[in-house]
Amino acid sequence: MNLTLRIWRQRNADAPGALSTYRVEGVSQDMSFLEMLDTLNEELLLAGDDPVAFDHDCREGICGACSLVINGEAHGPEPTTTCQLHMRSFRDGDTIDIEPWRAAAFPVVKDLVVDRSAFDRIIRSGGYITAPTGAAPEAHATAVPKPAADTAFEHAECIGCGACVAACPNGSAMLFTAAKVVHLNSLPQGAPERESRVLDMVEQMDAEGFGGCTNTGACATACPKGIPLFSIATMNREFVRAARKGR
Repeated sequence: MNLTLRIWRQRNADAPGALSTYRVEGVSQDMSFLEMLDTLNEELLLAGDDPVAFDHDCREGICGACSLVINGEAHGPEPTTTCQLHMRSFRDGDTIDIEPWRAAAFPVVKDLVVDRSAFDRIIRSGGYITAPTGAAPEAHATAVPKPAADTAFEHAECIGCGACVAACPNGSAMLFTAAKVVHLNSLPQGAPERESRVLDMVEQMDAEGFGGCTNTGACATACPKGIPLFSIATMNREFVRAARKGR
């Protein structure tokens, strides 16, 4: 396959950015999207040019590091992560636009790399437990009802990639925050601090500059792990209940 790539290049957060056009030839349909970018970068290095910076780590769809908007879609045309997207999803001669996540709370670091530390701060604000309890008990010491375990596992699948934010027209982080809140609040170990947790995490989310949710559903559509949209409603109920009680 021979492809034309239009890639966002930006030296740093303060520098202006623009799309630059590159031509890659001999791309195998069995390559992953990131392997195709590796091929481009090898050619750029051989030519003495600066390679394209992009995030990646496990390349197995687990870590959530890969974060690209491909032809206007978070992670591209398939319901998976960028690293698991293969070039068979494209056709010979295609022109592919590749951009970073677009959100005020995700400033560009360089090229296609954005700073997603806002997610880390949201998680940190919620914590898990703050009361010292000594050594960790055996995992099976606290019985967890099957429905609660299923709900917790479903929401623990969130890998924090940020596709929900990139897909949302408002740049909202509600689906991500809801996944973390529901995951922890569903378990009996997380119940004692469920009210302070949801209040703190929503407050931190707002402080990071994410937009508001208007229920367009784009976040759930873009989520590579299928976090359900009703998670936001679940978190909202928890938030209203906690706000009425106060801290």
